[in-house]
Amino acid sequence: MKNYLPKIRNAARALIIRDKKVLLLRKESDNLETSYVLPGGGQNVGESLIEALQRECVEEIATKINVEDLLFVADYFKDKAIDPPVTTHLVEFIFKCNVPDSYIAKSGLSPDKHQVDVVWMELSKLKEIPLFPKALDSLLNTSQVESIYLGTIK
Repeated sequence: MKNYLPKIRNAARALIIRDKKVLLLRKESDNLETSYVLPGGGQNVGESLIEALQRECVEEIATKINVEDLLFVADYFKDKAIDPPVTTHLVEFIFKCNVPDSYIAKSGLSPDKHQVDVVWMELSKLKEIPLFPKALDSLLNTSQVESIYLGTIK
């Protein structure tokens, strides 16, 4: 049986697409495994989801963003490899956003843990990379999405 932390944490993520490319953080874990994730992060107490997303993007991708629409909501259960192991429950809110036309991909002054780069990744290459959430590839390469709530993402 899993040992869940008692609080559910909200996280806001930015889905930024330009010229058939999506903006992603490239991360390397302690064992040097690479993964790619959307910019964004946890919501602080007293902060709206939009404020959290704007703050996180300045910290991680060094630019202000324009938040458009809420696209997807999903539950995520993150196992933490500590002793004893615990699981954090996050609710992920993924918003369609854009950056200034002049924006060049780069890390902000307070990048995410394990963040090593910010990249524009071609949508056609998403199947080839370790992307989180994995379902993002099929969601972005489909013309119609049936629901905003994605269930549990992995």
